[in-house]
Amino acid sequence: MTALARILEWPADEAEDTLHGGLWDASSLERAMKGTASADFVVTGVEIDSRDVQPGDLFFALKGEAMDGHRFVEMAFAKGAVACVVDRPVAGPHVLVKDTMEALERLGAASRARARGPIIGVTGSVGKTGVKEMLFDGLERATRGDAHRSVKSYNNHVGVPLSLARMPARARYGVFEMGMNHAGEIAALTRQVRPNVAVITTIAPAHIENLGSEEAIADAKAEIFQGLERGGTAVIPADNPHFERLRKAALRCGAHVVSFGRSAHASVRLLDTVDAIGGGSLVTVDMGDRRVCYSVAAPGEHQVINSLAVMAAVRAVGGDLGAAGVALAEMGGLAGRGARLEIVVPGGEPDAAGQRRALLIDESYNANPASMRATLAQLGRTGAKRRIAVLGAMKELGTHGPGYHAALIEPIREAGVDYLVLVGDEMTPLARELENGVEPGENAAKSLGKPAAFAHCANVGEALDRVRAFGLESGDAILVKGSNSVGLASLVSELNKQEG
Repeated sequence: MTALARILEWPADEAEDTLHGGLWDASSLERAMKGTASADFVVTGVEIDSRDVQPGDLFFALKGEAMDGHRFVEMAFAKGAVACVVDRPVAGPHVLVKDTMEALERLGAASRARARGPIIGVTGSVGKTGVKEMLFDGLERATRGDAHRSVKSYNNHVGVPLSLARMPARARYGVFEMGMNHAGEIAALTRQVRPNVAVITTIAPAHIENLGSEEAIADAKAEIFQGLERGGTAVIPADNPHFERLRKAALRCGAHVVSFGRSAHASVRLLDTVDAIGGGSLVTVDMGDRRVCYSVAAPGEHQVINSLAVMAAVRAVGGDLGAAGVALAEMGGLAGRGARLEIVVPGGEPDAAGQRRALLIDESYNANPASMRATLAQLGRTGAKRRIAVLGAMKELGTHGPGYHAALIEPIREAGVDYLVLVGDEMTPLARELENGVEPGENAAKSLGKPAAFAHCANVGEALDRVRAFGLESGDAILVKGSNSVGLASLVSELNKQEG
């Protein structure tokens, strides 16, 4: 059978749907969670936030430090929940358990136990959500909808069991993201996911405030190998300085190691990449016994390297490389993680259609030193009349923060930024570096011989005012990037609805 036929043909070995489209019934929930159901019912989804409940959902009334989900049971039923998981009787169908968080973990474990296909776990300092989405798109395309993944960034002690609990019994593949702030967290998550393939995208100084060093970060990420199923595969970055550390950690867990990158020793090795018409890259990869050519729609060398990890993982689970290549060619950036938006702006010359448009690059969800450099480098390669960067503070860097922020002056200069807006107190060391590089009375940085004006703002509202005062014009490229807590997503939203 050809690769195209496999992509187009509906899987022949579909699992029997004993629940007629449902996800869990009352009896299976009782067994999985060791609880007592008040009635017979079938649920089609699982939710922990009453605001997001959809008709057919099972609502978990979780208890946190400041909030008790039992307060929202009535709201969940009003929004269409079929039943709730509670630790006290309520009016309406429910499953009574001793502890609702423990029950969610039990349900996640039951879902993992009934899985009929391989599971991929993904972690890393940068790119894990993007790689997870790339993997899902490729596997879903090959199976015509029988792949499952954790949505958004549900990668913590609540998000992982919730994502597992949502996995349909028919799923032929599962892809789960795992994140951490401290050592030991991924070890707990990976033992729930029990991946057949564990991917580490890269190691960079994210969360270094809590872990102290990049070596400690590498060790914390390498905990993902502890949950690997017997005979599992570890997919690791060959070009990373901590490659050998990761490789040894994987081998200690009995993993088969597959590496990816530019290095000569990489199992999945990048041979060539050229810019594609309309953006993105054309990629040629050596996979040992074959060469594979495909396109990556998302621009940037970091996206090319991420695609190598995707191809390595797809092959490790016996997936369809052709379908994965098609998905990579069609998948653009995610909201907050590289989405490229065409926005209407007030200034400049109109195009042939009479519109004034600029490119808005939305990287507002996260930032660390490695991702900042990669994204600024891509901005520098982006054709534009002017390049504007709105950079928010990088969080969780601790005592390393001032040095990492100040060091951004180099990639900013290399990118040829014309106007720079810095947001947050943590950006003060960079602002000082920029001020030291100009003549007295000027507020500009010497960027490859071309001064780039800059502003240092305390908050997002002030940053938006500065961008608007600068005046966006047709042909501009605007990069917005910072840690999520800075709140730059609201600035993206405001610019995206701006009218010329």
